[in-house]
Amino acid sequence: MNEFYKMTEKDAMVTVNGSTEPLSDQQVASNREKYGPNELVEGKQKSIIRLFFEQFKDFLVIILIFAAIISGILGDVESAIVILVVITINAILGTVQTVKAEQSLDSLKKMSAPEAKVFRGGQFIKIPASEITVGDRVSLEAGDFVPADGRIISNAGMKIDESALTGESLGVEKDVSVIEETVPLGDRLNMVYSGSFVTYGRGEFLVTAIGMETEVGKIATLLKTTSEKKTPLQVNLDNFGKKLSILILVFCGILFGISVFRGQPIGDAFLFAVALAVAAIPEALSSIVTIVLSFGTQKMAQEHAIIRKLQAVEGLGSVSVICSDKTGTLTQNKMTVEDYYVHGKKISSSDIDIGNNGERQLLLSSILCNDSTIADGKEIGDPTETALINIGIKLGISYDMERSVSIRTEEIPFDSDRKLMSTCHRLTGDRPDLFNGAENVMITKGAVDVLLNRVTAIQTAQGVRALTQQDITDIETCNSDFSQNGLRVLAFAYKEIKHGFVPGIDDENEMVFLGLISMMDPPREESMAAVAECIDAGIKPVMITGDHKVTAAAIAKKIGILKDESEACEGSSIDDMDDEQLKSYVEGISVYARVSPEHKIRIVRAWQDKGNIVAMTGDGVNDAPALKQADIGVAMGITGSEVSKDAAAMVLTDDNFATIVKAVENGRNIYKNIKNAIQFLLSGNFGAILVVLYASVFALPVPFAPVHLLFINLLTDSLPAIALGLEPHNADLMKEKPRPANESILTKDFLSKIGIGGLSICIMTVVAFLIGLNGWFTAGEFGGSALLGSTMAFGTLCSSRLFHGFNCKSDRPVIFTKRFWNNKYLIGAFLLGMILITMALAVPAFDHVFKVHALGIPQLLTVYGLAFLNIPVIQFIKLIQKKVKERKNNV
Repeated sequence: MNEFYKMTEKDAMVTVNGSTEPLSDQQVASNREKYGPNELVEGKQKSIIRLFFEQFKDFLVIILIFAAIISGILGDVESAIVILVVITINAILGTVQTVKAEQSLDSLKKMSAPEAKVFRGGQFIKIPASEITVGDRVSLEAGDFVPADGRIISNAGMKIDESALTGESLGVEKDVSVIEETVPLGDRLNMVYSGSFVTYGRGEFLVTAIGMETEVGKIATLLKTTSEKKTPLQVNLDNFGKKLSILILVFCGILFGISVFRGQPIGDAFLFAVALAVAAIPEALSSIVTIVLSFGTQKMAQEHAIIRKLQAVEGLGSVSVICSDKTGTLTQNKMTVEDYYVHGKKISSSDIDIGNNGERQLLLSSILCNDSTIADGKEIGDPTETALINIGIKLGISYDMERSVSIRTEEIPFDSDRKLMSTCHRLTGDRPDLFNGAENVMITKGAVDVLLNRVTAIQTAQGVRALTQQDITDIETCNSDFSQNGLRVLAFAYKEIKHGFVPGIDDENEMVFLGLISMMDPPREESMAAVAECIDAGIKPVMITGDHKVTAAAIAKKIGILKDESEACEGSSIDDMDDEQLKSYVEGISVYARVSPEHKIRIVRAWQDKGNIVAMTGDGVNDAPALKQADIGVAMGITGSEVSKDAAAMVLTDDNFATIVKAVENGRNIYKNIKNAIQFLLSGNFGAILVVLYASVFALPVPFAPVHLLFINLLTDSLPAIALGLEPHNADLMKEKPRPANESILTKDFLSKIGIGGLSICIMTVVAFLIGLNGWFTAGEFGGSALLGSTMAFGTLCSSRLFHGFNCKSDRPVIFTKRFWNNKYLIGAFLLGMILITMALAVPAFDHVFKVHALGIPQLLTVYGLAFLNIPVIQFIKLIQKKVKERKNNV
């Protein structure tokens, strides 16, 4: 690859065009054929129909489709319809999410400049940017988008905003000089890049890359090749679904064989086995998870976090590393004045006294030697200049009024060679206390080292005197202190001039030094508290930025990310590392400066390879590939580019880092609630399987009819499980460490809860079944029968699962606490379920529909009493477990 920034302008032209002459029409046509159009090429996309049918490839879904077909053939149309409706809804949701995720490249295309001024046929003409080709000579001026990558061949004070590509907060001052050493993209001052924006000056450049070969094109390639990660819950549920389905199918197959062996008709035996499989396999699980996540997104949207991909909600709960951009994410993305140096002392911006002549004089100089303005609340001009007029406004000084009484007569604009700007002013009004009473002055601002070589005197509290070596040493020391704290420093000086004076660059000398003003893009007020909360929650915050190392480290120290200078490095430090070396290296680094998009992806991958769940925040185009690579990509909604938003899983509408921490808390609570819902589903299903297994082992009649299992599946699976997913949040979860990325949802502790709950439900249901089967405690028409046993078992299983929902609210006993009653959705689901099951059991008209024997009051009370016993039994077990755990912790 040609490194054009290391070449002279002429060498670059010869390399690209074969000569220093502009392209001829024949060469333009040849190059356009060779390099193609200046456009981002979109890869072949899958059709929506194909994406829809790909949703059915899941193993569990295939089994359910097969079960639905068999159920339909055997006459159980209701089961077939329910199964097909559920999996179709899931497929539609999956398709919609996939289509939304594939819009990143479209937003990149929108960044391309529509037109460009190109030298063709001996003159500059406007052409569509797509027609630019390698070797073209393109003209730029303030306000233009850069249409391609190229080597600058002429420059007149050009500044370019490259923040979308590099993450650097300030406009880059361009230069035509050759750069001999290898430097990162942000330091290639003699190059321009497609998608950046000219904020000041003008110039021309030679096109060296177009379309997919530009830096933006490389980002587009990274976006297409970067794989999106499944969240831990998705991975766990996928693995769990396959294992559970196989286990249940094997069990149902064995049960089918036993039933046939005992003489039951093959059709009935098969239908029951399929019904049991449908009831036991939690096919509503993914739908319930999706619904719970959807409710979670609504809550998070109210707290300024828009979720673009549902799975990100639970993924946030397991985040252990947050890789954050600096500009606009941790900082305010707005330059502000931090300190003055005037009359030999430092003064904080909050302590500036405009009644002091020296401080007022420095403030007025910064307002007068300044081209920025504010119109309709919008800042216009260079960020450093707007910072200078904003501090004046804050102190009650109108820049318009000051400029009207200190009329600008001449100026020498800033350029990157001189690193100075000078303006001449005629001072009207009676202000003998300023500028030694001069009526006409030239004010100059610029780089400290440059301006110090041009001043011969200094303004002090006692007046103007000659500049001494001690003064120079003090100024340089102060400048060094400012710079080491990541501050941008401007020096100011003035000299008296005659009326009508027209300055030249040779007149910027023999001046009076006024002072220094330091500025920075300050941290957001909430960032420090948010970072501290991250650390308390076991989450490592990492800053990844395109800014310089000194600036990045200073901000990181202020907000608590950086503890020691050794934890900061530049992107070039990892260029020569292989992936294994980087994996070991990232553990000790908290700040990365001057990074490229490739660096960001490598850093994210290194953390992922170490078993971490990584969130990546950002707002620029350069962040998009890493946002997509990260487990959770978080884009800024206000300052973020459309590209970063499209690539992200979550968008912050307030651009506030603290919102991420709140989102993590929400994510942890939602994951916990989903686990509770899964525990509820599986313990109920396990209880049903144990009951059937008990009846089979002891050669008892089948305890449930297929329609019972369908009713249970519809009634006691969905609503209570969703209600558990909406359980009010518990703030204590943020005091825990993130769960390990490889931790299965089916831990020993989790399985034991499922087992205990399922066993309790099984025992109560079997007792009810035996009471009805043997006619215990019954008389008259309620003599024992298989139908009565089946009815009581059905009612007890349904009711037990509804009561068990309250057991699944928390790992701790909650029966005598307010928390037992704090979920209105669960109470509503319970009441609705009890009404429906009571109607099915007690209304004779439903006997045939539900294959039940209508129950009387004693039988109903028996069913409900046994079902209720699940609550005190499980709560007592939880109390014992809590005591045992506390005792272990105290040992």
